[in-house]
Amino acid sequence: MSVSAPRIFTLTALAMIAFAANSILARLALSGEGHIGPWGFTAIRFISGAICLGLIIGPPKTLRQGSWPAALALLGYGVFFSYAYILLPAGTGALILFAVVQITMIGGGLWAGERLRLMQWLGLALAMGGLVYLMMPSLAPPSPIGAAMMAVSGLGWGVYSLMGRGTGDPAALTAGNFLRAAIICTVVTVPLMWVLPETQPLPIGITLALASGILTSGLGYVIWYMALKHLTATRAGIAQLTVPIIAAIGGMLFIAEPFTSRFFIAMCVTLGGVALATLPLKALLKAPSE
Repeated sequence: MSVSAPRIFTLTALAMIAFAANSILARLALSGEGHIGPWGFTAIRFISGAICLGLIIGPPKTLRQGSWPAALALLGYGVFFSYAYILLPAGTGALILFAVVQITMIGGGLWAGERLRLMQWLGLALAMGGLVYLMMPSLAPPSPIGAAMMAVSGLGWGVYSLMGRGTGDPAALTAGNFLRAAIICTVVTVPLMWVLPETQPLPIGITLALASGILTSGLGYVIWYMALKHLTATRAGIAQLTVPIIAAIGGMLFIAEPFTSRFFIAMCVTLGGVALATLPLKALLKAPSE
């Protein structure tokens, strides 16, 4: 069934907003104020997302959908993302995460036979340059452990996104993957807390984790899987370069971060690069042979 380019654009934009909102929620929850620990945030995030999606889709269908490899990739992204957030500055972490996501998704697309035109390579370089320009003031020599964990997180998300480009019901696939990730979380929580104990989570930390699991992760990833069915791997990767910009706007609105001329220039450069790499809109549609 043919899907209009405006619909694909809308789905992709909504997914990017969800990803950015998820980043803001994680930043608020895992700040130095001790609202919740990284594993507590991750476990609540995936268990609440699984329960919500399972109720929407229905347990029988949820149990039949998804896969353990996809669930492991999803959980790997979430776990290492949370732990890396307590060791890395936000700017440095964002650059590592999205650089690895691009390498994974674009590399996977090229391996599968996709090819980027010259203008797309230029757009990708321009978008990455805009992000580097935005984050440069906050860049610091990263913690080797934190950088490694964020790189694994980016690899997990890239692999999970590549797996989501197949056929099937996006909502059911996401529900099945979340269920499997939640099962793993439940099984390993007690032994992990014995090895890496965390303080008791506060109500605000639990609330932020629930919002992340149910809204920006569970429902957000359903929207992403819906968009992925009509995106090439390379264009899906490039589109995610908009997430740090959207997250920065969210930080200004909800965390009182300042609006600066550097941000405005970086936003224009990054969004211009993404537009250059993905327009015209009809190019977002997958070719029948893909």
